[in-house]
Amino acid sequence: MSKRKVTRRQSWRISKIQQERTDRANRKETQIEEQLSGGELGTEQNGLIISHFGKQVDVEALEGDTQGAIVRCHLRTHLGQLVTGDRVIWRRSPDGGVVVAVLPRHNQLQRPNNHGELKPVAANIDQIVITLAPEPRAHANLIDRYLIACERSEIEPVLLLNKTDLITPENKVWLDPMLALYRQIGYRILEASTTEQSGLTELKALLNGRISVFVGQSGVGKSSLINALLPGIDLKVGGLSEQSGKGKHTTTTARLFHMPDGGDLIDSPGIREFGLWHMHEDEVLEGFIEFRPFIGHCRFRDCKHLQEPGCALMGAVDKGEISEQRFKSYRMILNSMQETL
Repeated sequence: MSKRKVTRRQSWRISKIQQERTDRANRKETQIEEQLSGGELGTEQNGLIISHFGKQVDVEALEGDTQGAIVRCHLRTHLGQLVTGDRVIWRRSPDGGVVVAVLPRHNQLQRPNNHGELKPVAANIDQIVITLAPEPRAHANLIDRYLIACERSEIEPVLLLNKTDLITPENKVWLDPMLALYRQIGYRILEASTTEQSGLTELKALLNGRISVFVGQSGVGKSSLINALLPGIDLKVGGLSEQSGKGKHTTTTARLFHMPDGGDLIDSPGIREFGLWHMHEDEVLEGFIEFRPFIGHCRFRDCKHLQEPGCALMGAVDKGEISEQRFKSYRMILNSMQETL
């Protein structure tokens, strides 16, 4: 796709807007410096980012007299991009608070934006709940993309089939074999329905005491699940588009919620396609965990796993040790990565 040309006036306006943003950020940083030097900021406290809004974040106080309070905080410009789940050091200010430092992350979930730039989505996560549903149809290739992202980030994935009340004899034809394949590989699969109030007890037990992220294409019912798990939250719930059959985006920013019985849950913006073009081909290959025993055993060191003689992966497919569907998904992902180059 060719890039749309920008007129001279549009280019001037874009530059003007960017300069205005830079000027506002510089003014805010100067104000913070003056507050620091003037002793206007409070003592340093530990905090947890529970949501992000452009240049500001909501921080939950983790200690002191204000423990549990949510404070809208500005960010020091040198801190880089902070996300929901980050542990930070913050100080009270006359208009809320200021995040002055960020503690090291033990992991982060990233995804590329439309420009190919890697952007973190959430940090310090114990598990990722990949939510799928009979409607909109769960596509294995999209699930594989999520699983690769989990494996690369070293975050445990769990597959959650939601909206089980929508299972029909027609969609069971493709749904059951797909789930059976992931069970055979070794991934944990849960099932739930907020309409029938089924599977929620097991899901709560999975989330208890852990920091979890819900991901999945729009319309699979993530917001409905969170409303069921956290009564009173009342997240906006969107239906399916009548024209496309795809979900309507209802979550606009990642947000962290505390579970009543323990554990934290992060709801992330809907992702219809999880791009992986920032990864190396070897990282994608490692993301298919059942491929790992065969990696490095091809006849040729630079084997591309296409038509080369002595390819260990293709041999495993022929013997039924690797599913043909997953191998096709792997090739499809590589082809999509090459198309974006």
